[in-house]
Amino acid sequence: MSKSASSDPDPMLTHFRQALQSFRTSKAPFRILSPIPKPLNSTSLPPNPPPKTIYILDSSFNPPTLAHARIILSALQSSTSTSIPHRVLLLLAIQNADKAPKPASFEERLAMMEIFAGDLLAKFKSSAASQPEQKEVGIDIGVTTLPYFADKYPHISPSEAYPLPETEQVHLIGYDTLVRLLDTKYYPPSHTLKPIQPFLKKHRVSVSYRADDEWGDREAQDSYLNAFKEGQREDIGGLREWVTEKRIEMVEGRKEGEDVISSTKVRKAIADGDQEALTKLVTTGVKDWILRKRLYTD
Repeated sequence: MSKSASSDPDPMLTHFRQALQSFRTSKAPFRILSPIPKPLNSTSLPPNPPPKTIYILDSSFNPPTLAHARIILSALQSSTSTSIPHRVLLLLAIQNADKAPKPASFEERLAMMEIFAGDLLAKFKSSAASQPEQKEVGIDIGVTTLPYFADKYPHISPSEAYPLPETEQVHLIGYDTLVRLLDTKYYPPSHTLKPIQPFLKKHRVSVSYRADDEWGDREAQDSYLNAFKEGQREDIGGLREWVTEKRIEMVEGRKEGEDVISSTKVRKAIADGDQEALTKLVTTGVKDWILRKRLYTD
């Protein structure tokens, strides 16, 4: 966290600081703080028409990286959904809001998320110029106090921000997060997967393969899901249709040989003063903001 974050007069930080305070006071479990691009009427709600598909990336964004960008752009460019319009939701969980977040404050992360969203839209529009069939998309910056999928999804839609009851949520996660999502230890007291059955009946999960030794190769990751497909997890509430109906679907992640990008690597590059490495890890706007605000230097 930068030393003067709480007193920085930057308009973007001031906006998010005030928005966070309002959110905490409201006791609401979910709220959109900033739609991108900004609507003309200066509301914090996404513009009409309301989306029928929301691509949700839930992360600590400490900071947002090119890995986040790759996940979102891949989902948008490979989407076969005809339920338009689409929107992207960058979701920051602040359930530990009473503790000082480190190493960047929540308002600093939200500011970087907004800058990242602008960079991402520019990139998407550039790629869409050669693919006219791609539809225009907007990005929302949101916060939640809820840590688990089974708890948060009913508050995302239908909601004031996303009012249509038929809106489909597509959660963009990595294979490691999928393993946690399907781990019964997170669902007491029954310790079965029944609590997430309503979630996966209505919404979907797009899972990026993890190309590292810790999680096994692609065959091992496919095998994990095939156990559900073949009915081997029905005893704990795991349903075949999650796989057969593509409620859970594996998609291309980082390819073999591609550099690993992580928020940890970003913070190390800053600590080392390695701007060349930083350029390969975050968008131009996020890089400029980090350097200007001297984030992650403590």
